[in-house]
Amino acid sequence: MVDMNSETQLSNSSQINSGQETRQARQAGQGRKMAETNQVASLSSVAAKSNRSANKFTPGSGFETRGVHAWFGKHHALADVSLEFPSNTVTALIGPSGCGKTTFLRTLNRMHEFIPGAAMAGQVILDGRDIYEPGTDVTKIRLKIGMVFQKPNPFPSMTIGENVLSGLRLAQLKQSNKDDLMEECLTRAGLWNEVKDRLGAHGGSLSGGQQQRLCIARALAVKPEVLLMDEPCSALDPGSTLRIEETIRQLAGSIIVVIVTHNMQQAARVSDYTGFFLSDGGPGQLVEVGTTNEIFSIPKDKRTEDYVTGRFG
Repeated sequence: MVDMNSETQLSNSSQINSGQETRQARQAGQGRKMAETNQVASLSSVAAKSNRSANKFTPGSGFETRGVHAWFGKHHALADVSLEFPSNTVTALIGPSGCGKTTFLRTLNRMHEFIPGAAMAGQVILDGRDIYEPGTDVTKIRLKIGMVFQKPNPFPSMTIGENVLSGLRLAQLKQSNKDDLMEECLTRAGLWNEVKDRLGAHGGSLSGGQQQRLCIARALAVKPEVLLMDEPCSALDPGSTLRIEETIRQLAGSIIVVIVTHNMQQAARVSDYTGFFLSDGGPGQLVEVGTTNEIFSIPKDKRTEDYVTGRFG
């Protein structure tokens, strides 16, 4: 004989469990949505607090790319990137790993061509001229467009002072008062007060954050118009990261800074403009660019919104 009471109890229990699962799923969905909203609000707030009045790009001046493509052998890594960098601004490049940010950065001062099998198409314009024009002196280009790498790379056998001035020697540039230049560059890099009494110590004796700022000072010594930075804080502690970010903001008053970062809070803190890169199974592309406040508060592309809210990446 079938126990009707047991069946009724099982049915009620099933309905209760189903109702609980539905409520839990609804609550989980609401929680995710709230977290995404908070993420956007947080990034937007950070960008808004900076409240920078970003310069606008003037065609024929400053720095820009037109239709840049990049390959590694047959692999098409980057497609059709056109981007303008106004004078005295910081532009952050964000996006998931493998979307072409660093590849793009390396095309900006012809570092990409050092890689065997690498190729590039398009134009990189500095002061109205394409840096890839035949007959262009690459050494002079890299003096105008400096680069700071992800891992600090001071010359270990050189002193702190020699590291700062090494670019002058390599480029055979003359400087009347090297001591003044050394102090100026170390000050702009936020390092002078920490090393002024031990300029004769080896660069390798500094902490990781100090070494990175030494590399910035070294890049500044040749008076570049543009400074490229490839995740300059990724290997540093929070205190060192803060000092590097302060240095970036100070530098933006006099040169163009382009920074690749996976840290969206950092992009919100230091940049005037932000470009979002993405690879949807093909070559990396620039999905969207705008003021940093716009990208983190009212992005135009759904993929940008999904990335900055943490739905992927």
